[in-house]
Amino acid sequence: MRNPSLRMIPLNALRVFWVVSRKGSFRAAADELLVSPQAVSQQIKLLEDILGAPLYRRKGRVIEPTEQARVLAHYVEAGFEEFAEGVRRISKAPYRNRININVSPYFATRFLMARLDRFRERLPGADLRLTTMIDLPDFHADEVDVSIQWGFGTWKDHDVTLLVRDPKIICCSPALAREISTPEDLTGRTLLHPALSRDLWSRVLRHLGNSDCDPAGEIEFQDAATMRRGAINGLGVGLVSEIDLREDLKTGRLVAPLGEDALKDMDAADIPGFYLVLPRANRRIEAVATFCDWITAEDWNAPGEPPLVGAP
Repeated sequence: MRNPSLRMIPLNALRVFWVVSRKGSFRAAADELLVSPQAVSQQIKLLEDILGAPLYRRKGRVIEPTEQARVLAHYVEAGFEEFAEGVRRISKAPYRNRININVSPYFATRFLMARLDRFRERLPGADLRLTTMIDLPDFHADEVDVSIQWGFGTWKDHDVTLLVRDPKIICCSPALAREISTPEDLTGRTLLHPALSRDLWSRVLRHLGNSDCDPAGEIEFQDAATMRRGAINGLGVGLVSEIDLREDLKTGRLVAPLGEDALKDMDAADIPGFYLVLPRANRRIEAVATFCDWITAEDWNAPGEPPLVGAP
């Protein structure tokens, strides 16, 4: 028999809990809900009393979710996504074919733009809105339906599909390349890092058998194009995408001191790629489902545009 108290949980308390679980603090949740932190705390206390279980451990101004809270958050998030989907399905809004897409800037310029007309042929009435946030968006707060992210496919609680791998080549300026002929020669060099993956070099060095490499320093770059320019200008040794290196290797602007095939046999799990990422409930939106079907069926192994030689 069902616990009768479960039918008495106020929807507002669950909504407050949902926002707290996303934001990680009562104050941040209060800012989004436009209420006071005390009001948020009262709703959480009400929910805890009804459930008979603690949801957060209070440590001064810091809160830490309990195991019960982590379990509940998964179901509450799914529930509110279902609510939102139901509203969208019966909505008479003029943008019912609107698709809000967040895409990695690199994927947008190298792959997507040259092919987007193919999708518009499949769904001519689609109203496409593109943003280029690098980090995974908050799909609800940022009003994003689907995202294309660079990384290793480790986005939990989302529908994740690999579109194309982004294999890297170790490269540097010709002057620096004269001092590098073995993986051990990377010790004492400045390594250029992508901001989205601080452990990419660790994976590469482990593959090369040089896990104990002690670099002279590290420089972090927010985007691939800037990292490539840093390598060309001799700032250090970079990990540059294969498709960007074709012209640079021909002209001698960059050199692959350990060979272009040094990372060819890396474990697939250690090779980054571009992934289609979205909440599972969003696939029930017809226009979004059509976009997902199209983008996962495309062959992305050949770039849509040639590298922009000399571009920043």
